[in-house]
Amino acid sequence: MKAIAEVPPAAAEPAPGQEWRPPSYWPFVVPALVVVLAVIVFPWVFTIWMSLNEWKVGSPTTFVGFANYVRMPNDPRFVEAAGHTLLYTVLSVLLPLILGTFAAVVFHAKFPGRGFLRGVFIMPMMATPVAIALVWTMMFHPQLGVLNYLLSLVGLPPQLWVFHPGTVIPSLVLVETWQWTPLVMLIVLGGLAAIPTEPYESAQIDGASVWQVFRYITLPLITPFLFIAGMIRMIDAVKSFDIIFAITQGGPGSASETINLYLYSVAFIYYDLGYGSAIAVIFFLLIVAMAALMLHLRQRTMWTEIGSGA
Repeated sequence: MKAIAEVPPAAAEPAPGQEWRPPSYWPFVVPALVVVLAVIVFPWVFTIWMSLNEWKVGSPTTFVGFANYVRMPNDPRFVEAAGHTLLYTVLSVLLPLILGTFAAVVFHAKFPGRGFLRGVFIMPMMATPVAIALVWTMMFHPQLGVLNYLLSLVGLPPQLWVFHPGTVIPSLVLVETWQWTPLVMLIVLGGLAAIPTEPYESAQIDGASVWQVFRYITLPLITPFLFIAGMIRMIDAVKSFDIIFAITQGGPGSASETINLYLYSVAFIYYDLGYGSAIAVIFFLLIVAMAALMLHLRQRTMWTEIGSGA
């Protein structure tokens, strides 16, 4: 006698004349859905709506369509801020990647006190941005700062650091590099710990130099981790605000004003909420595009074949 498979109650169709009832788990889904709509969806929909209007505090709202977006390429201050953002982001990604990779290779080797030195090295990323800004502002002081004193010890002339338009962005990148190089080191250390020992043993038998081992074994195998670290640093650097605002407030003049700082000025100093919302939308799309580009490059790289031709 064949067994008849029973239909689960949840999959059974309602009997004729019986009304449909929502699943029993809906009471648990609705609160999360309300939070997502209230915290994420509604603010962005409202921001897009504001960007289509000319809205200044104290004045009535006027629908202008895409006029705020057309205004951006013709705004010299916005174009300048975009250039500062690009330069600041590129330097703030490349330097921590290079120094963090070097630090990871050094701390991956076994030597006395390695654990203690690792803990000391990651301390900058634990400090609050405002505290870091205050300390570095004192260090950047042309007369009383310790950086110019260190330059004098090696016979170099003093610098104006964040008080000169030509050196302000490199000086801010120095702070960013000091704070976030440890993060890159931790990510790369995880990659180094996952590398098997067999390739290194083979390289040692073949008589490979330290540089050849790094170039043809270590670097290809940690490349996925470098992509992850680079994407994290890129997103964080392009939207950096607190360090720059606390040290320079976009100065001197507008020499260190990034898109984020210009957005703050437009919305909360000039109270042009419509134009500020348009900048916020473009700024968000820029971050999404840069992150998508990094993910695309990572997906196109065939990790299993890296180094196969070495």
